[in-house]
Amino acid sequence: QVQLHESGGGLVQTGASLRLSCTISGDTFDNYHMGWFRQAPGKERELAAALSLASIRTWYSDSVKGRFTVSTDDAKNTMYLQMINLTPDDTAVYYCATTHKWRTNRAQDYSFWGQGTQVTVSD
Repeated sequence: QVQLHESGGGLVQTGASLRLSCTISGDTFDNYHMGWFRQAPGKERELAAALSLASIRTWYSDSVKGRFTVSTDDAKNTMYLQMINLTPDDTAVYYCATTHKWRTNRAQDYSFWGQGTQVTVSD
């Protein structure tokens, strides 16, 4: 059974940086496309970033492009989301998830999800 676990969230001020981690067990990232989703209070879950099989390609939504970076450490079975220049609009619960469809933003296309990690950015 594949399990994902996110960590690294927290409360920061505008302009700060955070690095989120997503650790996979029961399988490896090589077998999946990966997504970083986020869900703000009262809003739908949205795809913020994606990483393809074998980390060949990345994709970012317009709202995070240039500020967020996805990477992996295969030796640690961990995927990262480096976030810089955070603003209150980035406040959300962040989830990592696996899919076999590249860059799909439909939550139902993702088979395994982590429990989420809260990111709160204050003014």
